[in-house]
Amino acid sequence: MSEQQNDALDNRSKVNAGDPLQPQRMQTARRIRIVAFIVLLSLLVCAAAAFLVRHSQAKAAAASSSLQNKQYVLTVRAKQGADGQALALPGTLQGFVEAPISARISGYLLRWNKDIGSRVKKGEILAEISNPEADQQLAQAVAARQQLVSTLDLAKVSLERWKSLRAQHAVSLQEYDERNSAYLHARASLEAADANIRRLKELESFKRVVAPFSGLITHRNANIGDLIETGGSTSRALFSLAQTDPLRVYVYVPQTYAAQIKQGAVATVTQAELPGQSFKGKIVRTAGAIDVASRSLQTEILLPNQDGKLLPGAYVNVSLPVAASDELIVPTNTLLLRSEGPRVGVVDNEGLVHLRPVVIGKDFGLTVQILNGITTDDNLVLNPSDSLAEGDVVIVAKPENGKNN
Repeated sequence: MSEQQNDALDNRSKVNAGDPLQPQRMQTARRIRIVAFIVLLSLLVCAAAAFLVRHSQAKAAAASSSLQNKQYVLTVRAKQGADGQALALPGTLQGFVEAPISARISGYLLRWNKDIGSRVKKGEILAEISNPEADQQLAQAVAARQQLVSTLDLAKVSLERWKSLRAQHAVSLQEYDERNSAYLHARASLEAADANIRRLKELESFKRVVAPFSGLITHRNANIGDLIETGGSTSRALFSLAQTDPLRVYVYVPQTYAAQIKQGAVATVTQAELPGQSFKGKIVRTAGAIDVASRSLQTEILLPNQDGKLLPGAYVNVSLPVAASDELIVPTNTLLLRSEGPRVGVVDNEGLVHLRPVVIGKDFGLTVQILNGITTDDNLVLNPSDSLAEGDVVIVAKPENGKNN
């Protein structure tokens, strides 16, 4: 040990000897340094951990965003229309014959025999009306006829007598003509009375309201005791009668397809409330002219309904056959209708979307005819989103059956 070191030890010993608390202070300072070091180390460890967590979350978010940005689409290919297409149109079922049944005579409703839902035969009595005035008029007309019969008999006898007297030149020709005229007048009055009696009897028969044809009662609009008035603004139909077998279906075919509708062609009728069932009808006639207001052709279809499953007034879907076409047919939900015109999304082999303009031909409801713009080898995007743009990258998802349509 050098002399300088010895001097330093001596000086420290002198200082320590002069301050008895100095060792304690040095120990406290040492502890503070240790604690500060531990705190700093902990902060460094926490910062490193936070950095690692944030980095991991950023990577996960980036991966999730990349996954979400990928568009999965289903594709379909256009089909040739060589097999012909069916034109789907709405229609309404109507009875083959439908008529409101009204009274021909005024009075009070005495009774009704048939209610809604009743099937009736032609000539069957539906209701009866009480009209005492008509009964009295008929009785009066019969009595008046008896008077006219007596008058006619007297005129006939008188004419025969005057005829004999005229042959003897006992009476003038003028007197004979007057007797003959009186006879003819009496005979004409009797014929008028007979005609009036027939009219009143016919009117009496109207007290019984009968079915003009066989069918189904669809409405009843009167109750017992109601006052039935005819020939005025307050008159109303007592019943509504419809013949339900067969039924008529009227559809309005757009002008585009009017020339392809042929009499005798078979049409298929379906109803949403009868799933899985279809009914065959026949086109029996068309209006033969295009309606100016709707630009459509009214077409009548005759539909058998022996089992009564179809009800008059029901809404149905009618599928009409139209001529075959060599143009391409695609589902309606492949079209993008934009301001620049109709487009379809075509996916190439690299998953890029190309928006191609197309020209739409005939509309078959669920499918449409495409005149140009695509081929049968193009994969068309089904249900494209409004945001689909040229050059988008998509992933073609396979349908459940593993095949594209």
